[in-house]
Amino acid sequence: MTSTDVSKDAEGSGPSGYAAARLRLLTEEARSGPPRRAALAELTDEWLTGLFAAGAESLRGVSLVAVGGYGRGELSPRSDLDLLLLHDGGDSKAVAALADRIWYPVWDLGLALDHSVRTPAEARRTAGEDLKVQLGLLDARHIAGDLGLTAGLRTSVLADWRNQAPKRLPELQELSAERAERQGELQYLLEPDLKEARGGLRDATILRAVAASWLADAPREGLDDARRRLLDVRDALHLTTGRATDRLSLQEQDQVAAELGLLDADTLLRQVYEAARVISYASDVTWREVGRVLRARAVRPRLRAMLGGGAKPTAERSPLAEGVVEQDGEVVLARAARPERDPVLPLRAAAAAAQAGLPLSLHAVRRMAANVRPLPTPWPAEAREQLVTLLGSGRPTVEVWEALEAEGLITHFLPDWERVRCRPQRNAVHIWTVDRHLIETAVRASEFTRRVHRPDLLLVAALLHDIGKGWPGDHSVAGEIIVKDVAARIGFDRDDVTVLATLVRHHLLLVETATRRDLEDPATVRSVAEAVGSQGTLELLHALTEADALATGPAAWSSWRGSLVADLVKRVGAVLAGDDPAEPEAAAPTAEQERLAIEAIATGSPVLALRAQTEPPSEEQAPGDPEPLGVELLIAVPDQPGVLPAVAGVLAMHRLTVRTAELRALDLPDGVEGAVLLLNWRVAAEYGSLPQAARLRADLVRALDGSLDIAGRLAERDAAYPRRRGVVAPPPRVTVHPAASRLATVIEVRAQDAPGLLFRIGRALEDASVRVRSAHVSTPGANAVDAFYVTGPEGAPLPGEEAAAVARKLEETLRG
Repeated sequence: MTSTDVSKDAEGSGPSGYAAARLRLLTEEARSGPPRRAALAELTDEWLTGLFAAGAESLRGVSLVAVGGYGRGELSPRSDLDLLLLHDGGDSKAVAALADRIWYPVWDLGLALDHSVRTPAEARRTAGEDLKVQLGLLDARHIAGDLGLTAGLRTSVLADWRNQAPKRLPELQELSAERAERQGELQYLLEPDLKEARGGLRDATILRAVAASWLADAPREGLDDARRRLLDVRDALHLTTGRATDRLSLQEQDQVAAELGLLDADTLLRQVYEAARVISYASDVTWREVGRVLRARAVRPRLRAMLGGGAKPTAERSPLAEGVVEQDGEVVLARAARPERDPVLPLRAAAAAAQAGLPLSLHAVRRMAANVRPLPTPWPAEAREQLVTLLGSGRPTVEVWEALEAEGLITHFLPDWERVRCRPQRNAVHIWTVDRHLIETAVRASEFTRRVHRPDLLLVAALLHDIGKGWPGDHSVAGEIIVKDVAARIGFDRDDVTVLATLVRHHLLLVETATRRDLEDPATVRSVAEAVGSQGTLELLHALTEADALATGPAAWSSWRGSLVADLVKRVGAVLAGDDPAEPEAAAPTAEQERLAIEAIATGSPVLALRAQTEPPSEEQAPGDPEPLGVELLIAVPDQPGVLPAVAGVLAMHRLTVRTAELRALDLPDGVEGAVLLLNWRVAAEYGSLPQAARLRADLVRALDGSLDIAGRLAERDAAYPRRRGVVAPPPRVTVHPAASRLATVIEVRAQDAPGLLFRIGRALEDASVRVRSAHVSTPGANAVDAFYVTGPEGAPLPGEEAAAVARKLEETLRG
């Protein structure tokens, strides 16, 4: 039978009437979105029901079933019609004739058709072999014919899916990951595939399938709206192009935006990106839940056998930070956590999660978002440090940041972030949206924290360097203004705010000058030196320049560009080194420091004092509820070898984190004989409360006389805790700065902060037979930047070769 014959036989079903009604529906300006898709599906149902009825007058045991998108009632203007002609295996010739009477009119109208003719058993068998078929059948919807036949198939397919889910869901996840690798992430692409890219319509459908398995369910909030938005964009794309396409190409974006009544193509892309982020985040959460359920199912029988078949095992909870624990592969809140009273908790939890390389649980993020309190202005020191730690955690930062952003916590802490969130970059060099580029720059910058003296300023500058792209005009100029306000609000002092503003204002200066100007021209180098202002800022700007370029895309950085920038930095550094700063004079001791020193000489043993540092309560706090800054620890010790590793080791044993530290020899008043070392440190307890000063002093006495095995105690503690997969930190770096001091050799250590790090450094320096005249320790976020002024036994600076050997040995020790 030819298609013409079939069309003539089907005239009673009104193919021309259907075509006219379809055209009217698609050109109605008053109806769009879900109502139009539903109306189009209903109109198509009526037409196909007529075709079916005309060809199945005396045929029993047959039904017409919509599957896939048509089954869900989501017909876009150029969508395929996914149809299954289901039969009970009776008269095969009659069934074939019926199929022809339905398929040919569809083809004659130029509609795409995905069709099959099967019995229920054949449909189930095919679904078992082809995951795509099974997913389509999960949305099966009856159109015409034997309703019982359709209902039976639906029931069987759902039962099969639920029974096979432990095997099929991992297969589905793997296929989804492969598709994402091929198609990219919808939320960042300039020409995205609305269906196949990660976070697109295909993933939204998969989330429905996972929910149908009863093993896990996706976060519902915003998911339906995100799906609707993508379908609306696809409808407009079909109408403006007249083609069945899911790719939103650049040349069609303005027309699609106009069809949807949007301001411009950027507004369109932002809506697409926002919808994709909702779906992507829901997918991440859902697949984690699937994995957890499947792991629990695999482990439960063995645990029941071990427990005698009765008791239900409880998930182990391991502390990560104050109010934050790890449970079942996720970071959750401790039972005692009170987010409504702890405004720093979201940042602390995020930093702990990123450092551990673990995801934040959905429940924890939503609980914190629902109870979040505003931080005082300026932020307390802990909040700033936790932000820096989060930014410096490398690749895990991305997933944790996305979790915070999904629940609105990022814009709560950084309101200016809203202007760059989901903002597209119409530049072929850029592969990310503005906000993701900023996070990627921080990830790249975390690899360079050993190259700079202030990793915290580098990481914050990386996060904010393009913050001005949400405003009109030169984004560097706008960003300089914004960052001054943001940095002050975060709690940086005036000098640091100035440095951050300079970095943001001039973050393109080095690469643009190096590639566009004559570096042999002295005026070029002088102009850069005047803009940068100092060696420290130049060092930070060099690292920021490389991190920014690497985070832009593969076309933005090369060895050639890197060599040009390095040459420029070297020339500018030489200009800035023209004014050699004078050696700083040591500050005069305070009355308390002098008292402790005299007592240490009189007793011949260490003397210490602990003093809490607090800020007055902010407007949001109750009176008498100060913000803790940490604890100041003053220690006076008669000068002797091994002081630094002894003090550092005792603090590590007591789980005290060293935030800042200074060690120096103290000049005593006339008439007091002896030499005293003064240590002025700021410390914080990792968990719980601080130890008593008497216990610290007793352990310090034992450490100095050799009766306390610090190394052994720390090793035992480390062995008692399982290794967690976490951020892969860049290796430690130890450098010598021969021109930094006339009186000593300056050795600088940059490494990942860890319990016992300062103890290991101090012991290595002692083993190298050098004396530490002073130490200047700081820990911006998770990075330790420690400078040690050392001399030989006679008190003179180390010769160049000897200093280099000490640095190499120290670096080997830390890397080992």
